[in-house]
Amino acid sequence: MKGIEKVHRLIEGWVAEKKIPGAVIDIQVKDKLQWQAAYGTASRDTIFDVASLTKVVATLPAIMTLVQSERVSLQDPIQTYIPEFRHPDVTIEHCLKHVSGLPSGVPDFKERFKTLDIRRIFELELESRPGERVNYSDIGLILIGWIVSRLTQQPLDEWAREHVFEPLGMKDSYFNPPQTLKGRIAPTEWDGQQYIHGEVHDETCYRLGGVAGSAGLFSTAEDLARYAKIWLYPERYSLLSRETVDACLKSVFQGRGLGWQVQGASDEGLSCGPNWPEGSFGHTGFTGTSMWVDPVDEMTVVFLTNAVHLGREHNELRHLRPILHEAALSIVR
Repeated sequence: MKGIEKVHRLIEGWVAEKKIPGAVIDIQVKDKLQWQAAYGTASRDTIFDVASLTKVVATLPAIMTLVQSERVSLQDPIQTYIPEFRHPDVTIEHCLKHVSGLPSGVPDFKERFKTLDIRRIFELELESRPGERVNYSDIGLILIGWIVSRLTQQPLDEWAREHVFEPLGMKDSYFNPPQTLKGRIAPTEWDGQQYIHGEVHDETCYRLGGVAGSAGLFSTAEDLARYAKIWLYPERYSLLSRETVDACLKSVFQGRGLGWQVQGASDEGLSCGPNWPEGSFGHTGFTGTSMWVDPVDEMTVVFLTNAVHLGREHNELRHLRPILHEAALSIVR
């Protein structure tokens, strides 16, 4: 198909130009088309550190199943479940929409090998009033992950494995992946002595033991494409109801739904590009990953690359992703 050939040429060109070391893409349209391909140093079964996709693939379904079963409310203050947290007006919904007012991360977030006292997270000052504006915050999602663990009496990684990954057949999705899989894992950034390989790239998550509500997940394009389908067709699965899916995507503030970025509700240029239909939703990961879902055309696009391997200062994905997604849209338009 013409659109697929356009996507293929783009990614081949970026690898040849050394803009990315390698990539895997998975494009699905309804139940009729699945196109998956690998480029450069990657193969179709390469496992990537998906970085902030963790927020929507593990943490979001975990907390929303608890909302669905009425064990928590989106309006509940974080303090209800984490009394040590010092801001009584910050709610679960605020954190999921990135309007909590919390800073993006801990002040020394790049200090990979420095011990992190979690009390520092509880004591962070707010940078704006809750609900006032979007300020993308890893801290808010870390707190949500801890709420899930306290309520379920399970670490977030165990909950995700039992309730998302195994039921969906996501056989290559892990936090702290076993060393036996290292040969399939894409290395990320040079840490001054060696490339980070098989360990989480995100420094704060690393300091928290490799499991956090904000980062830590490793996965494949195949697995993430399976996960994306539950957001298009929740009736086929036993995880989220249609009502829950709608709640995440229809209450949008400055381009942010619950967990997801949503097209058409912000002036910000999203990574799907300007022409994806209103209501499309997605997320990106700092290492070079992204997932976008177009509910109008029933299309999912998972694009995984370890672009940060070339150094975070030279990462061009912010410019490349919209080009890629516009090309993918031409498959259905």
